[in-house]
Amino acid sequence: MEINQNMEQLIHYFETIPSLHRSAILVGGLTFFWILEGSLPLFTFGYNKWKHAFPNLFFTFTTIIINFSLAFLLLSSADWVVVHDFGILNWFPEMPFWLYVTLGVLLMDFVGAYLPHYTEHKVPPLWMVHLVHHSDHKVDTTTANRHHPLESVIRYVFTLAGVFVIGAPIGIVMLYQSLSLVATQFSHANIKLPKKLDYILSFVLVSPDMHKIHHHYQLPYTDANYGNIFSIWDRLLGTYIYMDRERIVYGIDTFPNEAENSNLKHLLKQPFQSYRKPTTDTVGKAL
Repeated sequence: MEINQNMEQLIHYFETIPSLHRSAILVGGLTFFWILEGSLPLFTFGYNKWKHAFPNLFFTFTTIIINFSLAFLLLSSADWVVVHDFGILNWFPEMPFWLYVTLGVLLMDFVGAYLPHYTEHKVPPLWMVHLVHHSDHKVDTTTANRHHPLESVIRYVFTLAGVFVIGAPIGIVMLYQSLSLVATQFSHANIKLPKKLDYILSFVLVSPDMHKIHHHYQLPYTDANYGNIFSIWDRLLGTYIYMDRERIVYGIDTFPNEAENSNLKHLLKQPFQSYRKPTTDTVGKAL
């Protein structure tokens, strides 16, 4: 089948994707959505965009360093599961290749993104690490990679676990990571799609409005819409919620100081502060 041949070519490319190409995806996506934000803004922040971006770009850089430093673990693990027919994908050897790839990406999205994200919200010490991401008061495309180095390590561990559980070869892992990168830049971008289009997209993908709800400063919205690429996991597992995007207030209620939450030195120390129990939005409710 032609679709299988196309998939095979795609996976072959991602098996050996050059670092330069991966960097181009990162920079290209960031640049594209950065420009788009100027034309179709959801909120008019009136901020110094470069000043706001500085800590976020710093954390992007630390994530790149961690991922590249540990890349050998991902590569060796992916090779091992293939050689030993280990993991879910290898339970069905007669599966069409297009389905093999699709299922692999879907499961990587669950184990490597949804699951750690959900866990970070439920375990107080991990929440304090993840707090760095939620403490951005002006969410835009640079917020996508605003993760404390500790969180980058945590996410990497879940991705590594996903390789073993799923039995994902390196081609699927690299394809997933590339899709994930663009998807998060898209969902965090300060862009205003037509409401109906955004809502329709949210039945399959994590749309900008869907994820912005997750960045609302109070519960229950903060603890919902955990998805990364696909919205299927939130919808299947009961963690999807909707609210009108005009009601969204960014940041986090228990750490409301915007000046501190914009300061790189403070953000690096943020995970080591005392835990504060989140509060619930008692005025509004999900629609």
